[in-house]
Amino acid sequence: MTIKSGLIALPLMFLGWLCTLIIVGLMSDAAPASVVMFPTQVFLQTLPEDSAILSANRFSVTLTSERAGFSRALYQHGAWLVLPAGLPGCLPLPETAQSF
Repeated sequence: MTIKSGLIALPLMFLGWLCTLIIVGLMSDAAPASVVMFPTQVFLQTLPEDSAILSANRFSVTLTSERAGFSRALYQHGAWLVLPAGLPGCLPLPETAQSF
């Protein structure tokens, strides 16, 4: 692989990963929380009533809710980018690791 093809492949891989996370967030309620990237003041003032803030900083806010379709609701309230948070990954944890 040459440097030029690597410089093309890495951003495309990142974009594909980001698109996959967005689709998972919209199509599934498997994630226990959602990260809203670059929240605006208007969004923060009009959060859904059934949501709870888990953490917040200058660039993101992590929210949770029991509502089905929570990511869609966040987009409707003005979020620009919503990503799932708290998923364990592609493979389930072994039984020994889950006991900790």
